[in-house]
Parts: sequence; structure tokens; C-alpha cells
Amino acid sequence: MTQKAKGQENLMEKLVSLTKQRGFIFPSSEIYGGFANTWDYGPIGVELKNNVKRKWWRRFVHQRDDIVGIDASILMNPRVWEASGHLENFTDPLVDCKKCRKRFRADHLLAAAGIKPELGRMKETPKELTKCPECGGDLTAVRKFNLMFRTFVGPVEDETSVAYLRPETAQAMFVDFKNVVDSTRTGFPFGIAQVGKAFRNEITPGNFTFRTREFEQMEIEYFIKEKDWRKYFEHWLAEMKSWLDSLGIPQKDIVYREIGKDELAHYSKRTIDIDYKFPFGTDELYGLAYRTDFDLRRHAEKSGVELTFPDPVTGEKFVPHVIEPTWGVDRTVLAVLAAAYTEEEAPTADGGKETRVVLKLPHDLAPYQLAVLPLSKKEPLIAIAKSIAKDCRQQFSVNYDETQSIGRRYRRQDEIGTPYCVTVDFETEKDQAVTVRDRDTMKQERIKSSELIDYFKTKLKF
Repeated sequence: MTQKAKGQENLMEKLVSLTKQRGFIFPSSEIYGGFANTWDYGPIGVELKNNVKRKWWRRFVHQRDDIVGIDASILMNPRVWEASGHLENFTDPLVDCKKCRKRFRADHLLAAAGIKPELGRMKETPKELTKCPECGGDLTAVRKFNLMFRTFVGPVEDETSVAYLRPETAQAMFVDFKNVVDSTRTGFPFGIAQVGKAFRNEITPGNFTFRTREFEQMEIEYFIKEKDWRKYFEHWLAEMKSWLDSLGIPQKDIVYREIGKDELAHYSKRTIDIDYKFPFGTDELYGLAYRTDFDLRRHAEKSGVELTFPDPVTGEKFVPHVIEPTWGVDRTVLAVLAAAYTEEEAPTADGGKETRVVLKLPHDLAPYQLAVLPLSKKEPLIAIAKSIAKDCRQQFSVNYDETQSIGRRYRRQDEIGTPYCVTVDFETEKDQAVTVRDRDTMKQERIKSSELIDYFKTKLKF
């Protein structure tokens, strides 16, 4: 009997506990009491996160001939953010409690009360926003709060040295548009992809790694002709759906939410938010936007540099329009963990049953594809097991584990999502074979050690 834990109210608590215990995610600076809403990816978590990014890059850059990648700097000329509208428009509505001093996003408080918020465009304090939800104290008037982290470049901290940590990766792709076109001789339409850090001074971060002030994005700016925008919008929507399938995230847990015209960002003509049913509630996972030609036109206007593309047929120059699919790395990892988390009954050595926790991760996302487990710490088992692990590492990601009972080691590998365990036992030296255990079925099979690599090339689905 298998039960997906998604419906359980305490799934988030289980994920937080499991990810810390097994080395996925740790609270940042924990020995100093931590630092609010900052997280570190541990030895297992960084493998999962890197696998997500590698899978994305392979799929959308290496396996396409119309997309190239860049890796732009986090610090940029402040004029970039003036041209993009971030200095003026990248704000959230903020209220403070006069009694307990806690801060809240005004639109979140309204939404919690069942009132449709104006998404940051509030000019007056709604009459519904009078009392603090925590202590009942009076709330201040709504004021705009810019989400960009401000810093200074150089030894003097004055207005001439102000800079910002980038709040998104998109603008670098617009600013580098001309350099990419001039240096790559790309065709059209084409895209620029980037994976990188972004920073937002969120008023109310929370829900584990869902909303943090430092996060990673995987993003594409796909440049098109205006007349083709509907076709390519649908193309990228289908690509994002297919990507979710490849992550093992069921479509039944996805909500495609069309953003109303009164809620669209200033640069967008159409936006769909792709929401996931997280354990704490349904919220945004990805986004898809048609940004028109707003960004290239603004940067051309503010910089004085022509940002156009010559028509492949007529040679006439035009300003491309843009479709922007955006994926959050950290939110992807969280959604993958939630979708993969499974509790099921498993037999014990004495004939009973116990609950086993297993992460049924796709093979190409699993932190380790294989675990090599010698049944005993005695020679020659250790030497044989280490030799097998060394050979398999040439092709696969391998974890070697020789501590505790074999049953406990199996459970540990289940909990970090390892698809296959290779057990070296006392018969291995005689028959040159090992026992291979499947994570999902728990079935075991005897395989010649010399055939392992070919066996796993067939079994592992990449």
C-alpha cells in the first residue's frame, strides 16, 4: 500500500527534517543562530540542484540550435535598472504594525482576507487594513517598498557610487543582445539563456526555500517578430509543460493561471503563471510572459545604442519582440522533492512491515545514480566494492557506503533517491557477481560485476 504524502498536512515539516538529516538543505550560518530565510545546499542537495540546472541547460541550450547561453555579472550599471523600470516599478506595498513592529505585504493581508489586492499599485490604505493579524495593533499607511538590494561600489558611499544586486537575470540578456548577435551570427528567431543568482529584498520571505532573498533563476529571452508572438507563446507553454513532465511533477498538481490585464506587469502583454500545489498551498513555480519589444526599445533609448536585427529576407532592421519563459531553480528543487516524497509499507527482515520513506526522483535528477555497499567491512569485500565503485564512477554518480547494517543503508539510499544499490556479499569473490536492488520496486537481481556498466546504461533513464 503506497500513499503519496502530498495530501498530508505535515509534509513540509517532513521535508525540512529529511533534507537537513540527509544533507540536502541546511539553515545558513546555523552555528551563529542562523540568518532569517537563508539556506545552504549540503552535499546531497547541491548534487540535486546541479542536476536540475544541467538537465535544463542540456534540454534548452545544447539540444537546440536556436538558443545560446551567457553568464552575466550580478552587478550592472545602475542605468540598466532605470531603463528597465525597476527603480520606479519594482515595489511591493508595505505596512508595519505600530505595536509589535512586524512588517507585512499589504496585498498578502488583503488576499488572506479574501479581498482582491491591487498588486502593488495601491495609492491609499484600504479600510480593511487597520489591524495587525499577529497582535491586533494598528497598522501604518501603505507605502511603496523597492525590492532591490542597494550597495555601493568603491571606497566612498555616496549617490555617485550606488549600485544594485540584480533582482532578475533577464536584463543582462537584453543589454548583451547586440554583443550576442554580432559575435554568434545567429539565425532568427533565437534565444539567449542564462542560469544565475538574483536578489530581492522580500518583505515577508518564508515557506522554507520557496521565497528567499537570494535565489537562482533559469531564464530564456526568445526574440521573435511581433506577428509571431502567439505561435511562440504557445510553443514555450508546451515546452514548459513537457519540462514539468520530465521532472516527475504530475500535471494534476499544476495550475496554469492567466494573469488578468489589470494585473499584468508594465512590460507584459500576456502572462501565464504556472503554479504548483506545494504542501503549504498553491503558489507560483514558473512564469511565461510576452514582453513585447519594451526592453530592447527602452535600452536603445536610454543607452543611445541601436538594438535591432536585420530581416533575414529583406535586410530591413527591426526591434525584436520577446517571449520570456522563466524557471526558478530553488522552487523547482522544492517541487521535485515534494512530488518525489513517498511513504509506503515495506517488509522487514523478521517478516513484519515498516514504513519506508523514499524519494522517487527521476534517474537524471537523483544525487547519486548508484550506491555500492559491501555487506561487511572485512576484506576482500571492501577491496572489491571500492574497485566496483571506482569503475562505475567513470560513467555514473556513485555513493560508497560501508557503515551500519545493510537494511539501514538501503533505507538511507531510499531517502536520498538513489535508483540502484549494488551489494557486494560473501559470494562475490566466488561467482564474480553482485546483488542489484531497485529503489522503487525493492526487487533484487544477481548481475556479473563485469556487466554492471552495460546493465546500468540500459536501466538508467537519462
